[in-house]
Amino acid sequence: MGDSLDRHSDHLTSELQARVRGAGPTGALAALALAEAGWQVELEDPLTASQLLARNRAYALTHSSRRLLERLQLWEELAPALAPFRALELHDLELGLQVPFTARDLGRRAASPSTAPASTCSASSGDAVGWVVRHTPLMELLLRRLEGDGRVQLALGSPGSQTPVDLLVAAEGAASSTRQGLGLAHWRLPYSQSCLSVRVRLRGSASDQAWELFRAEGPFAVLPLGGDRFQLVWSGPAQRMRRLESLDPVAFLDRLAGALPDGLQADALLDAPRAFPAALELSGGFHRGNTVLVGETMHRCHPVGGQGLNLCWRDVAVLHKLAARTARGRLRLSRLPAAYGRRRWPDVLLTLLATDALVRLFSNRQWPQRSVRQIGLGLLGRLPLLRRLSLRTMTLGPCQLLARWSE
Repeated sequence: MGDSLDRHSDHLTSELQARVRGAGPTGALAALALAEAGWQVELEDPLTASQLLARNRAYALTHSSRRLLERLQLWEELAPALAPFRALELHDLELGLQVPFTARDLGRRAASPSTAPASTCSASSGDAVGWVVRHTPLMELLLRRLEGDGRVQLALGSPGSQTPVDLLVAAEGAASSTRQGLGLAHWRLPYSQSCLSVRVRLRGSASDQAWELFRAEGPFAVLPLGGDRFQLVWSGPAQRMRRLESLDPVAFLDRLAGALPDGLQADALLDAPRAFPAALELSGGFHRGNTVLVGETMHRCHPVGGQGLNLCWRDVAVLHKLAARTARGRLRLSRLPAAYGRRRWPDVLLTLLATDALVRLFSNRQWPQRSVRQIGLGLLGRLPLLRRLSLRTMTLGPCQLLARWSE
């Protein structure tokens, strides 16, 4: 016991060193979280800053991500770039059933701010179901904070370093060379669907209304970006999505009109449609040695329900807490990776199972699944407690069904 305390106290007299590989939204946030916890951090990526900013997509943020951003004092500065949605409409187009969700279904505890100062509660954190943010302003903020943080060394556009560090964080994405080098198993279950992402001008929806449309060919998300601008994430058979991607704007809008429910009408495209494959992926281990995996290096799910980035950032939230405990001498450095893995397995597995179940349940016209959907949506519409449990699960993570959320 005395020997282990002596070894740990050695780390308290020197700076803990971490390297994060991958500077996308998850890797950049992980670097900021480690720095806030008191570590010296090197963030590396083969892409330059301009290349990292160039990605054209948007993310739906839930209250679990909002809480982390508040803890890292990023929320207030990000608020002007956020488009809050105060209502979320689930609509089964096959059955003609709708279930509305509002912030009231979250309950006061879920929607309340964390330990951040009251001034950081802009962007209507208390009355929003969630928020949508575009990639570029998000990355601009993260890179600006990283550049101004004396604990962070940026190594962008470089091949990376092999210098030993106390903790290596792999955040390179699904094709991570670090994970492959560790020899960890990796499972991939491709869906027959692809997802097509595009921004449009849309009539028929309130500017703070989000939609999750369930169609037999796949889910269809309509996410507000402010005013009459919306981000669409359209899932369907892979070949059809590739054909849609290649259509001219007039033909694409014509096909889109047939996919949207009555009352919603797209007037114009704001960018080029982009299709990408959908898959369920899971690493066979979340750590090895002094290396931990975060984000899509570790897991990937179907975008239904907007769970992807929020699940990745819950990885960062756990890493932040454990890194802070290690820096304060409350957790041995050698135990950090295993503690991280143990804490992430339940949330990751339940989220992947839940999103996979939603895709399989709603993407068909078979009578057993239709009956289950009809019963389930009917109960959601009639039972406020069930709506509250469902929305809390989506916005804070499925482990809410197993234990109370604690900060």
